[in-house]
Amino acid sequence: MKDKKNNIQRLTRAEEQVMQILWDLNEAVVKDLVDHFHDPKPAYTTVATVLKVLEKKGFVTYRKIGNTHLYSHAIGKAEYSKFQLSNLLVNYFNGSYPKMATFFARMNDLSIRELEEMITQTEEELEKEKTEMK
Repeated sequence: MKDKKNNIQRLTRAEEQVMQILWDLNEAVVKDLVDHFHDPKPAYTTVATVLKVLEKKGFVTYRKIGNTHLYSHAIGKAEYSKFQLSNLLVNYFNGSYPKMATFFARMNDLSIRELEEMITQTEEELEKEKTEMK
């Protein structure tokens, strides 16, 4: 599914696994990515194929070094997280942040203190964002 707003597409599970590792490493060759998977590790060719798909989707770029490709992410983890969270919000909570927050608070059995901490952190982040925009 493509997001018209910023052209980000939803990742498959395999694509997301590769991206999680690439986001952690910042840049890597296929062997580095394979080495960072838990056992049983995927085949080199499988990871290479997933990277080609990710490149077509605009998630990764590469530069050629000798006979190999050094891959890096073109879309950051924060940007993709924002896309996923927006989809979750719209598709499951009718665009309501309070409904989503209430759902997660209930599912995680948050205490009043934890909810207050969440509000405080949110206020601090919003204030920080306002300051950065000035």
